[in-house]
Amino acid sequence: MKISVIGAGIIGVTTAYELALDGHEVTVFDRRLAAAEESSFANAGIMAPGYIAPWAAPGMSLKIASHLLRRHAPVYFSLPLTRSELAWMWQCWRACRLGPFVRNRKNMQALALYSRECLKQVSDDLQLEFDRSTGVLVLLRSERDHALIQPSLQVMREADIKFTECSADAARKIELALNPDTPLHSAIHLPHDEAGNCRQFALLLKNAAIAKGVNFAFNKTVESIDTSVGMCLQIAGEIAMQRFDAAVLCAGVDSARLLRPLGLKIPLAAVHGYSVSASVREPINAPRSAIIDERFKAAITRLGNRVRVAGIAELGGQVGKLGASKLQTLYKLLQDWFPGAANIHNGVQVWKGARPMLPDGPPLIGASGIDKLWLNLGHGSSGWALSSGSARGLADLIAGRKPVVDLQGFDVGRLA
Repeated sequence: MKISVIGAGIIGVTTAYELALDGHEVTVFDRRLAAAEESSFANAGIMAPGYIAPWAAPGMSLKIASHLLRRHAPVYFSLPLTRSELAWMWQCWRACRLGPFVRNRKNMQALALYSRECLKQVSDDLQLEFDRSTGVLVLLRSERDHALIQPSLQVMREADIKFTECSADAARKIELALNPDTPLHSAIHLPHDEAGNCRQFALLLKNAAIAKGVNFAFNKTVESIDTSVGMCLQIAGEIAMQRFDAAVLCAGVDSARLLRPLGLKIPLAAVHGYSVSASVREPINAPRSAIIDERFKAAITRLGNRVRVAGIAELGGQVGKLGASKLQTLYKLLQDWFPGAANIHNGVQVWKGARPMLPDGPPLIGASGIDKLWLNLGHGSSGWALSSGSARGLADLIAGRKPVVDLQGFDVGRLA
Protein backbone atom coordinates (compact mmCIF):
# COMPACT_ATOMS: atom_id res chain seq x y z
CA MET A 1 0.00 0.00 0.00
CA LYS A 2 0.91 3.64 -0.39
CA ILE A 3 0.96 4.92 3.20
CA SER A 4 1.67 8.34 4.67
CA VAL A 5 3.09 8.77 8.16
CA ILE A 6 2.41 12.15 9.76
CA GLY A 7 5.20 13.05 12.16
CA ALA A 8 8.93 12.21 12.15
CA GLY A 9 9.63 11.88 15.85
CA ILE A 10 10.80 8.58 17.30
CA ILE A 11 7.29 7.13 16.88
CA GLY A 12 6.95 8.26 13.27
CA VAL A 13 10.42 7.12 12.25
CA THR A 14 10.06 3.65 13.79
CA THR A 15 6.59 3.32 12.26
CA ALA A 16 7.88 4.24 8.81
CA TYR A 17 10.73 1.76 9.08
CA GLU A 18 8.49 -1.13 10.14
CA LEU A 19 5.97 -0.37 7.38
CA ALA A 20 8.80 -0.32 4.83
CA LEU A 21 9.93 -3.72 6.11
CA ASP A 22 6.47 -5.01 5.22
CA GLY A 23 6.85 -3.74 1.66
CA HIS A 24 4.69 -0.61 1.82
CA GLU A 25 5.47 2.58 -0.09
CA VAL A 26 5.90 5.10 2.72
CA THR A 27 6.09 8.90 2.80
CA VAL A 28 6.73 10.70 6.10
CA PHE A 29 5.63 14.32 6.56
CA ASP A 30 7.01 16.58 9.27
CA ARG A 31 6.77 20.32 9.87
CA ARG A 32 10.37 20.50 11.08
CA LEU A 33 13.53 20.50 8.97
CA ALA A 34 14.81 17.17 10.35
CA ALA A 35 13.67 14.09 12.24
CA ALA A 36 13.24 14.00 16.03
CA GLU A 37 13.27 17.78 16.48
CA GLU A 38 10.55 18.01 19.13
CA SER A 39 9.68 15.56 21.94
CA SER A 40 12.38 13.13 20.80
CA PHE A 41 15.17 15.71 20.71
CA ALA A 42 16.76 15.64 24.18
CA ASN A 43 14.65 13.43 26.44
CA ALA A 44 15.98 11.37 29.33
CA GLY A 45 16.58 8.33 27.15
CA ILE A 46 15.59 5.80 29.82
CA MET A 47 14.43 2.39 28.60
CA ALA A 48 13.24 0.70 31.79
CA PRO A 49 10.13 -1.46 31.22
CA GLY A 50 9.72 -2.21 34.90
CA TYR A 51 9.63 1.47 35.71
CA ILE A 52 6.90 2.39 33.24
CA ALA A 53 3.54 3.25 34.76
CA PRO A 54 0.65 5.58 33.94
CA TRP A 55 0.41 8.92 35.68
CA ALA A 56 -3.16 8.17 36.64
CA ALA A 57 -2.48 6.19 39.81
CA PRO A 58 -4.29 5.91 43.16
CA GLY A 59 -3.15 8.72 45.43
CA MET A 60 -1.57 10.72 42.61
CA SER A 61 -3.68 13.81 43.35
CA LEU A 62 -2.39 13.98 46.91
CA LYS A 63 1.19 13.45 45.76
CA ILE A 64 0.92 16.32 43.29
CA ALA A 65 -0.70 18.59 45.87
CA SER A 66 2.16 17.91 48.27
CA HIS A 67 4.65 19.25 45.72
CA LEU A 68 2.90 22.51 44.87
CA LEU A 69 4.48 24.66 47.59
CA ARG A 70 7.97 23.18 47.36
CA ARG A 71 10.84 25.06 45.78
CA HIS A 72 12.08 21.95 43.97
CA ALA A 73 9.41 19.58 42.73
CA PRO A 74 8.80 17.06 39.93
CA VAL A 75 5.45 18.61 38.93
CA TYR A 76 4.55 22.19 38.05
CA PHE A 77 1.53 24.04 36.72
CA SER A 78 2.01 27.10 34.52
CA LEU A 79 -1.02 29.34 35.02
CA PRO A 80 -3.43 30.14 33.59
CA LEU A 81 -4.47 26.69 32.43
CA THR A 82 -6.76 26.42 29.42
CA ARG A 83 -10.21 24.82 29.54
CA SER A 84 -8.90 21.77 27.70
CA GLU A 85 -6.03 21.39 30.18
CA LEU A 86 -8.43 21.63 33.12
CA ALA A 87 -10.68 19.03 31.45
CA TRP A 88 -7.64 16.79 30.94
CA MET A 89 -6.78 17.08 34.65
CA TRP A 90 -10.34 16.10 35.56
CA GLN A 91 -10.19 13.05 33.30
CA CYS A 92 -6.80 12.09 34.73
CA TRP A 93 -8.19 12.34 38.27
CA ARG A 94 -11.15 10.12 37.30
CA ALA A 95 -8.71 7.53 35.94
CA CYS A 96 -6.81 7.34 39.24
CA ARG A 97 -8.61 4.19 40.34
CA LEU A 98 -6.88 0.97 41.28
CA GLY A 99 -8.52 -1.25 38.66
CA PRO A 100 -7.73 0.88 35.58
CA PHE A 101 -4.27 1.71 36.94
CA VAL A 102 -3.27 -1.94 37.40
CA ARG A 103 -4.62 -2.85 33.97
CA ASN A 104 -2.95 0.08 32.21
CA ARG A 105 0.39 -0.46 33.94
CA LYS A 106 0.37 -4.15 33.02
CA ASN A 107 -0.35 -3.32 29.38
CA MET A 108 2.32 -0.64 29.22
CA GLN A 109 4.97 -2.84 30.82
CA ALA A 110 4.20 -5.70 28.43
CA LEU A 111 4.55 -3.35 25.48
CA ALA A 112 7.79 -1.91 26.90
CA LEU A 113 9.32 -5.38 27.30
CA TYR A 114 8.36 -6.27 23.73
CA SER A 115 9.63 -2.91 22.50
CA ARG A 116 13.02 -3.50 24.11
CA GLU A 117 13.30 -6.78 22.19
CA CYS A 118 12.29 -5.07 18.93
CA LEU A 119 14.77 -2.23 19.42
CA LYS A 120 17.57 -4.68 20.12
CA GLN A 121 16.68 -6.69 17.03
CA VAL A 122 16.64 -3.60 14.82
CA SER A 123 19.90 -2.28 16.31
CA ASP A 124 21.62 -5.63 15.80
CA ASP A 125 20.27 -6.17 12.28
CA LEU A 126 21.31 -2.70 11.13
CA GLN A 127 24.44 -2.53 13.34
CA LEU A 128 23.38 0.88 14.64
CA GLU A 129 25.89 2.56 16.92
CA PHE A 130 24.47 5.23 19.20
CA ASP A 131 25.28 6.48 22.68
CA ARG A 132 23.83 4.06 25.21
CA SER A 133 24.61 2.54 28.60
CA THR A 134 23.36 -0.57 30.39
CA GLY A 135 21.87 -0.65 33.86
CA VAL A 136 19.50 1.71 35.69
CA LEU A 137 19.81 2.57 39.39
CA VAL A 138 16.76 3.99 41.17
CA LEU A 139 17.86 6.05 44.17
CA LEU A 140 15.70 6.17 47.30
CA ARG A 141 16.57 9.10 49.52
CA SER A 142 14.64 8.05 52.63
CA GLU A 143 12.75 5.26 54.37
CA ARG A 144 9.52 6.87 53.14
CA ASP A 145 10.72 6.67 49.53
CA HIS A 146 11.58 3.02 50.13
CA ALA A 147 8.12 2.30 51.50
CA LEU A 148 6.30 4.10 48.69
CA ILE A 149 8.04 2.11 45.97
CA GLN A 150 7.16 -1.32 47.41
CA PRO A 151 3.86 -1.77 45.47
CA SER A 152 5.73 -1.07 42.22
CA LEU A 153 8.36 -3.65 43.12
CA GLN A 154 5.65 -6.24 43.65
CA VAL A 155 4.31 -5.55 40.18
CA MET A 156 7.80 -6.02 38.75
CA ARG A 157 8.12 -9.35 40.57
CA GLU A 158 4.82 -10.51 39.07
CA ALA A 159 6.04 -9.45 35.61
CA ASP A 160 9.31 -11.33 36.17
CA ILE A 161 11.36 -8.16 35.71
CA LYS A 162 14.84 -8.60 37.11
CA PHE A 163 15.92 -6.18 39.82
CA THR A 164 17.88 -6.09 43.05
CA GLU A 165 17.19 -4.10 46.19
CA CYS A 166 20.49 -2.53 47.26
CA SER A 167 21.73 -0.90 50.41
CA ALA A 168 23.26 2.56 50.11
CA ASP A 169 26.75 1.06 50.27
CA ALA A 170 25.94 -1.45 47.53
CA ALA A 171 24.49 1.31 45.34
CA ARG A 172 27.69 3.34 45.71
CA LYS A 173 29.68 0.33 44.50
CA ILE A 174 27.54 0.19 41.35
CA GLU A 175 27.84 3.92 40.72
CA LEU A 176 31.21 4.82 42.18
CA ALA A 177 30.83 8.56 41.59
CA LEU A 178 27.67 9.02 43.69
CA ASN A 179 28.15 11.93 46.06
CA PRO A 180 28.83 10.49 49.55
CA ASP A 181 27.51 13.68 51.17
CA THR A 182 23.96 13.31 49.81
CA PRO A 183 21.83 11.12 52.10
CA LEU A 184 20.87 7.83 50.48
CA HIS A 185 18.67 5.21 52.11
CA SER A 186 18.82 2.45 49.47
CA ALA A 187 18.37 1.79 45.76
CA ILE A 188 16.82 -0.50 43.18
CA HIS A 189 19.16 -1.86 40.52
CA LEU A 190 17.70 -2.85 37.14
CA PRO A 191 20.68 -4.52 35.44
CA HIS A 192 18.99 -5.29 32.09
CA ASP A 193 17.48 -1.85 31.53
CA GLU A 194 19.38 0.89 29.77
CA ALA A 195 19.57 4.46 28.59
CA GLY A 196 20.22 5.65 25.07
CA ASN A 197 20.27 8.72 22.86
CA CYS A 198 16.77 8.72 21.37
CA ARG A 199 17.41 11.35 18.71
CA GLN A 200 20.66 9.74 17.61
CA PHE A 201 18.86 6.42 17.15
CA ALA A 202 16.00 8.13 15.27
CA LEU A 203 18.39 9.77 12.80
CA LEU A 204 20.22 6.49 12.17
CA LEU A 205 16.95 4.62 11.68
CA LYS A 206 15.71 7.38 9.36
CA ASN A 207 18.71 6.72 7.11
CA ALA A 208 18.01 2.99 7.21
CA ALA A 209 14.37 3.69 6.28
CA ILE A 210 15.47 5.84 3.33
CA ALA A 211 17.63 2.95 2.16
CA LYS A 212 14.45 0.83 2.11
CA GLY A 213 12.63 3.38 -0.02
CA VAL A 214 10.93 5.62 2.56
CA ASN A 215 10.53 9.23 1.45
CA PHE A 216 10.90 11.89 4.15
CA ALA A 217 9.20 15.21 3.32
CA PHE A 218 10.47 17.78 5.83
CA ASN A 219 9.26 21.35 6.27
CA LYS A 220 5.84 20.08 5.24
CA THR A 221 2.95 20.88 7.58
CA VAL A 222 -0.16 18.74 7.20
CA GLU A 223 -3.01 21.22 7.44
CA SER A 224 -5.87 18.74 7.23
CA ILE A 225 -6.88 15.16 6.50
CA ASP A 226 -9.74 14.49 4.08
CA THR A 227 -11.30 11.02 4.08
CA SER A 228 -14.38 11.87 1.99
CA VAL A 229 -12.82 10.53 -1.22
CA GLY A 230 -10.21 8.14 0.11
CA MET A 231 -7.22 9.27 2.16
CA CYS A 232 -6.01 12.72 1.17
CA LEU A 233 -3.63 15.12 2.92
CA GLN A 234 -3.63 18.87 2.46
CA ILE A 235 -0.08 20.19 2.80
CA ALA A 236 0.43 23.86 3.68
CA GLY A 237 1.36 25.90 0.62
CA GLU A 238 0.25 23.25 -1.88
CA ILE A 239 -2.88 23.53 -4.00
CA ALA A 240 -3.53 19.88 -4.76
CA MET A 241 -4.07 17.29 -2.04
CA GLN A 242 -1.82 14.24 -1.87
CA ARG A 243 -3.63 10.92 -2.07
CA PHE A 244 -2.68 7.71 -0.22
CA ASP A 245 -4.16 4.31 0.48
CA ALA A 246 -3.83 4.86 4.23
CA ALA A 247 -2.28 7.22 6.78
CA VAL A 248 -0.75 6.79 10.22
CA LEU A 249 -0.98 9.74 12.61
CA CYS A 250 2.14 10.11 14.79
CA ALA A 251 2.09 13.89 15.15
CA GLY A 252 2.34 14.18 18.92
CA VAL A 253 0.27 16.95 20.50
CA ASP A 254 -0.67 18.27 17.04
CA SER A 255 -2.59 15.05 16.39
CA ALA A 256 -5.62 16.37 18.28
CA ARG A 257 -5.91 19.33 15.88
CA LEU A 258 -5.92 17.05 12.84
CA LEU A 259 -8.47 14.64 14.29
CA ARG A 260 -10.99 17.19 15.54
CA PRO A 261 -12.49 18.08 12.11
CA LEU A 262 -12.92 14.35 11.46
CA GLY A 263 -15.19 14.05 14.49
CA LEU A 264 -12.64 12.36 16.77
CA LYS A 265 -11.84 14.35 19.91
CA ILE A 266 -8.74 13.04 21.67
CA PRO A 267 -7.96 14.36 25.19
CA LEU A 268 -4.30 14.96 24.45
CA ALA A 269 -2.31 17.34 26.64
CA ALA A 270 1.18 18.75 26.29
CA VAL A 271 3.05 17.87 29.48
CA HIS A 272 6.39 19.61 29.12
CA GLY A 273 9.65 18.01 30.11
CA TYR A 274 13.05 19.63 30.59
CA SER A 275 16.64 18.51 30.20
CA VAL A 276 20.14 19.88 30.59
CA SER A 277 22.99 18.22 28.69
CA ALA A 278 26.65 19.04 29.28
CA SER A 279 30.02 17.57 28.40
CA VAL A 280 31.76 15.39 30.96
CA ARG A 281 34.39 17.38 32.80
CA GLU A 282 35.83 14.69 35.06
CA PRO A 283 35.01 11.10 34.02
CA ILE A 284 35.82 9.85 37.51
CA ASN A 285 33.00 12.05 38.87
CA ALA A 286 30.45 11.15 36.21
CA PRO A 287 27.82 8.36 36.19
CA ARG A 288 28.69 5.16 34.38
CA SER A 289 25.12 4.42 33.28
CA ALA A 290 21.76 5.90 34.35
CA ILE A 291 20.14 6.79 37.65
CA ILE A 292 16.61 7.81 38.54
CA ASP A 293 15.93 9.98 41.57
CA GLU A 294 12.67 8.45 42.79
CA ARG A 295 11.61 11.46 44.86
CA PHE A 296 12.04 13.96 42.01
CA LYS A 297 11.11 11.55 39.18
CA ALA A 298 14.16 12.71 37.24
CA ALA A 299 16.97 10.86 35.50
CA ILE A 300 20.69 11.46 35.14
CA THR A 301 22.14 9.58 32.20
CA ARG A 302 25.57 9.07 30.70
CA LEU A 303 25.41 9.46 26.93
CA GLY A 304 28.89 9.03 25.52
CA ASN A 305 30.98 11.99 26.61
CA ARG A 306 27.95 13.89 27.88
CA VAL A 307 25.81 13.87 31.01
CA ARG A 308 22.10 14.62 30.76
CA VAL A 309 19.74 15.35 33.62
CA ALA A 310 16.10 15.27 32.59
CA GLY A 311 12.71 15.36 34.23
CA ILE A 312 9.95 17.73 35.35
CA ALA A 313 6.31 17.48 34.34
CA GLU A 314 4.87 20.92 33.56
CA LEU A 315 1.25 21.25 32.52
CA GLY A 316 0.49 24.51 30.77
CA GLY A 317 2.90 27.04 29.36
CA GLN A 318 4.66 27.04 26.00
CA VAL A 319 7.55 25.07 24.56
CA GLY A 320 9.58 28.20 23.80
CA LYS A 321 9.23 29.62 27.32
CA LEU A 322 11.76 28.08 29.70
CA GLY A 323 11.02 28.07 33.41
CA ALA A 324 14.06 29.07 35.44
CA SER A 325 12.85 27.25 38.57
CA LYS A 326 12.52 23.98 36.64
CA LEU A 327 16.06 24.23 35.33
CA GLN A 328 17.32 25.02 38.84
CA THR A 329 15.76 21.78 40.05
CA LEU A 330 17.66 19.81 37.40
CA TYR A 331 20.94 21.52 38.25
CA LYS A 332 20.29 20.78 41.92
CA LEU A 333 19.87 17.06 41.21
CA LEU A 334 23.09 16.96 39.22
CA GLN A 335 24.88 18.70 42.09
CA ASP A 336 23.28 16.38 44.65
CA TRP A 337 24.50 13.18 43.03
CA PHE A 338 27.41 13.99 40.71
CA PRO A 339 29.04 17.30 41.67
CA GLY A 340 31.82 18.28 39.33
CA ALA A 341 30.88 15.67 36.75
CA ALA A 342 29.85 18.03 33.97
CA ASN A 343 31.00 21.31 32.54
CA ILE A 344 27.89 23.37 33.26
CA HIS A 345 29.45 26.73 32.37
CA ASN A 346 30.18 26.19 28.67
CA GLY A 347 28.33 24.51 25.81
CA VAL A 348 25.31 23.48 27.87
CA GLN A 349 22.26 22.34 25.91
CA VAL A 350 18.98 23.31 27.57
CA TRP A 351 15.79 21.75 26.20
CA LYS A 352 12.06 21.85 26.80
CA GLY A 353 9.73 19.54 24.92
CA ALA A 354 5.99 18.90 24.79
CA ARG A 355 5.22 15.29 25.65
CA PRO A 356 1.80 14.21 24.27
CA MET A 357 -0.07 12.51 27.10
CA LEU A 358 -3.50 10.96 27.43
CA PRO A 359 -5.23 11.27 30.81
CA ASP A 360 -5.26 7.56 31.65
CA GLY A 361 -1.67 6.88 30.55
CA PRO A 362 -1.37 4.36 27.67
CA PRO A 363 -0.94 5.59 24.10
CA LEU A 364 -3.37 4.99 21.24
CA ILE A 365 -2.18 2.29 18.82
CA GLY A 366 -4.40 0.90 16.11
CA ALA A 367 -7.42 1.79 14.00
CA SER A 368 -8.96 5.22 14.58
CA GLY A 369 -12.49 4.27 13.63
CA ILE A 370 -12.07 6.57 10.62
CA ASP A 371 -11.60 4.73 7.33
CA LYS A 372 -7.95 4.29 6.27
CA LEU A 373 -6.62 6.29 9.25
CA TRP A 374 -4.45 4.62 11.89
CA LEU A 375 -3.13 6.00 15.17
CA ASN A 376 0.22 5.70 16.94
CA LEU A 377 0.30 8.59 19.39
CA GLY A 378 0.06 9.78 23.00
CA HIS A 379 3.10 7.94 24.38
CA GLY A 380 3.94 10.76 26.79
CA SER A 381 7.27 10.41 28.56
CA SER A 382 7.52 6.73 27.49
CA GLY A 383 7.79 7.25 23.75
CA TRP A 384 11.40 6.10 23.49
CA ALA A 385 10.75 3.02 25.61
CA LEU A 386 7.59 2.05 23.68
CA SER A 387 8.48 3.18 20.16
CA SER A 388 9.84 0.05 18.47
CA GLY A 389 7.16 -2.24 19.89
CA SER A 390 4.38 0.21 19.05
CA ALA A 391 5.61 0.50 15.47
CA ARG A 392 5.93 -3.25 14.94
CA GLY A 393 2.55 -3.92 16.52
CA LEU A 394 0.82 -1.31 14.39
CA ALA A 395 2.48 -2.61 11.22
CA ASP A 396 1.14 -6.05 12.05
CA LEU A 397 -2.38 -4.68 12.53
CA ILE A 398 -2.24 -2.85 9.19
CA ALA A 399 -1.09 -6.09 7.52
CA GLY A 400 -3.98 -8.00 9.10
CA ARG A 401 -1.68 -10.03 11.36
CA LYS A 402 -2.08 -10.60 15.07
CA PRO A 403 0.66 -8.63 16.88
CA VAL A 404 3.04 -10.49 19.17
CA VAL A 405 2.06 -8.16 21.99
CA ASP A 406 -1.59 -7.66 22.95
CA LEU A 407 -2.65 -4.15 21.86
CA GLN A 408 -6.26 -4.39 23.02
CA GLY A 409 -5.64 -1.96 25.89
CA PHE A 410 -4.34 0.69 23.48
CA ASP A 411 -7.41 1.02 21.27
CA VAL A 412 -9.30 4.28 20.83
CA GLY A 413 -12.50 2.72 22.14
CA ARG A 414 -11.29 2.88 25.72
CA LEU A 415 -11.71 6.70 25.66
CA ALA A 416 -15.44 6.46 24.97
